[in-house]
Amino acid sequence: MKWEAKIIKHRGESRIAVHFEKNADLIARIKQIDGSRWSQTLKVWHLPDSEQNRERFGLVLLGATLPSDEGIIQIEKFKQYLRSKRYSESTIVTYSEALKSFFVFYNTKAIAAISNEDVITYNNEYILKNKLSASYQNQIVNAIKLYFKTIKNTKIEIDKIHRPKRAKVLPNVLSKEEVKLILSVLTNKKHKTMLSLIYACGLRRSELLELTFESIQSDRKLLIIKQSKGKKDRIVPLSDKIIEMLREYYKEYLPKKWLFEGQQKETKYSDRSLEEVLKKSIRLAKINKPVTLHWLRHSYATHLLESGTDLRYIQELLGHNSSKTTEIYTHVSTKSLQNIKSPFDDL
Repeated sequence: MKWEAKIIKHRGESRIAVHFEKNADLIARIKQIDGSRWSQTLKVWHLPDSEQNRERFGLVLLGATLPSDEGIIQIEKFKQYLRSKRYSESTIVTYSEALKSFFVFYNTKAIAAISNEDVITYNNEYILKNKLSASYQNQIVNAIKLYFKTIKNTKIEIDKIHRPKRAKVLPNVLSKEEVKLILSVLTNKKHKTMLSLIYACGLRRSELLELTFESIQSDRKLLIIKQSKGKKDRIVPLSDKIIEMLREYYKEYLPKKWLFEGQQKETKYSDRSLEEVLKKSIRLAKINKPVTLHWLRHSYATHLLESGTDLRYIQELLGHNSSKTTEIYTHVSTKSLQNIKSPFDDL
């Protein structure tokens, strides 16, 4: 694979730019590195210019080492297994690339001889040594556990493979005033409707972009979200205000297939373009926070909780499998906290 890497200045910051012919596997691997970005202007992927990235660049990104022949065959079989189980293509890329990284590390060892001790060694000598993230390590563990479930005659004891300890990170939440400001500064009706719908219904980015006309049941005031994360369908209520906004949007743009289309009719609006819409609104609103699209979903859930909506309903609206996932919003809701009187006030 032909590639070229060099240090560049991008928006006044030193970055590592990587030029290569379009390749899904390499793109997936670059995305896994913290701080990776695609520059629409430069048409290049770029990463933070850190010592860690410079040191691990050849190993992590460029695949200078390959798995053994046995490993290559097993990765292809693993992909076939995942497709037969109807995993999404993005998940298949993530898992197969994670497994490939593991097999590269043990490219001189027979797969049947790999043990739990080898997994621990890999975590210490590759993941931790190269300062890779806990989320990347978790992807590796998911891939290893799933792969070794599919084969026989192995030394691996799947239940004894441990995961990295999860950091207890609270979701980022905007105030209602900040959300209102972000939405109000947009004059383009399509852009405003997209961001409004994400907040109004607590949508993931991919869920918004997959919407069609059949998704909207205005007579029942419902939004039908099909085959979202975990291959689940769910129903979310639509307010009169968002229904009216959707009608005005439709009259102006007349989309043919997808609810939100790109410049070419019947083509889906792109992830990157949607991110640029948010960046523009944040800039215009003069909000000095690293807001992402997912912040709008977090804000939807938190604002529902603060208005008295039962946590069980919020779990259904967000499509969470476990109530524990939804309970994290109780830690960022300020309604109860504001009623607590500090003992300092009595001094």
